[in-house]
Amino acid sequence: MKITRRKILAGFFLLTLPLLAASYTDNGDGTVTDSTTNLVWQQCSMGQNADATCTGTATTANWQAVLEYCENLTLDGRTDWRLPSLLELESIMDKDKSNPAIDITVFPATVAGYYWSSSTYVGYPASAWSVYFDSGYSYTYDKADNYYVRCVSSAP
Repeated sequence: MKITRRKILAGFFLLTLPLLAASYTDNGDGTVTDSTTNLVWQQCSMGQNADATCTGTATTANWQAVLEYCENLTLDGRTDWRLPSLLELESIMDKDKSNPAIDITVFPATVAGYYWSSSTYVGYPASAWSVYFDSGYSYTYDKADNYYVRCVSSAP
């Protein structure tokens, strides 16, 4: 059997994939801890109730409004919530899933839509990065547009 660079790389990624898989703990209080990244996530999107199935309707807002929403959020006694960076938000994507591209057993009722990140687009500061949880891709949009949000906090 001829071993090519492609086969070696494919084998490397297959061997490391389990090491990169997220390990979530539902804290039972509207938050989820990711032990891989050491981040605590708001389990439900803005507008939904912090219950086991995230009842209610997820709401959207512009970038400045969701930035303030996260900074003012109190959940599970925590007040250190913030809008996640693009890399943090991408860490909860599941590219093996679509509509939505996320583990819905951990993040129930996630809308298959755009979610804001805190990452401003360097080439055009009036835009910021968002993650499209329908397909799992990232895009930039004008900060005046209205999208969903899920806040994050650093684990203690």
